[in-house]
Amino acid sequence: MSFSDEEVDRYARHLVLREIGGPGQQRLKAARVLIVGAGGLGAPAALYLAAAGVGALTLVDPDTVALSNLQRQVLFTTSDEGRVKVEAAAERLAALNANTLVTPVAAALAESNARSLIAGHDIVLDGTDDFATRFAVNAACVAEGVTLVSGAIGRWTGQVGVFAGKPCYRCLVPDIPPDAETCAAVGVVGALAGVVGSMMALEAIKLLTNAGEPLTGRLLIYDALTAESRTVRVVADPECPVCG
Repeated sequence: MSFSDEEVDRYARHLVLREIGGPGQQRLKAARVLIVGAGGLGAPAALYLAAAGVGALTLVDPDTVALSNLQRQVLFTTSDEGRVKVEAAAERLAALNANTLVTPVAAALAESNARSLIAGHDIVLDGTDDFATRFAVNAACVAEGVTLVSGAIGRWTGQVGVFAGKPCYRCLVPDIPPDAETCAAVGVVGALAGVVGSMMALEAIKLLTNAGEPLTGRLLIYDALTAESRTVRVVADPECPVCG
């Protein structure tokens, strides 16, 4: 897979990186990545993956842009209010990097369509904020053998984990917590979405280029109020309903 002169110039900072170089950039160009949720986490992740030269991005989100999104969803502008998120996002990403093929899917991912949406992709990024969708994404990723990069934020805390078969996300969260809260209910600082969404993109880039040590089987937890983070290992649950 060759690069045009424009691509060589565009990706120059990657091409000189020992851990990426030409072979890694070729893997990015050949990659197909699915982002579930074009919101607070999906927005910065999509921007950085398109900028990095990922060859094909699929965006799945049923929602339209609301003014309350703009505090953290940096893909959109005020003039996008009322537009279908994935369509506005695809337009913005095309303006950033026309080399990336963006497929917008204005639909909700659920158990009924998760496997068909995920099949054929190399990596899935899940930035949704409800556990039913997270569970459906996880189960489909396990069934299709696709690595999952999962992110979540709330108030001042964020987390990122990578799940490649076993352990899976359900080993970490066996059931929907009875006290599950959404950002709409408890709030979230906007810049935290950029931090965690960027971390998700970074993990995807590491996985695709075989660079460094991804968070596979681990969960990084970041506290923005103290600027401290910790990483915990996720243990496979032999009774897990998905991968056990």
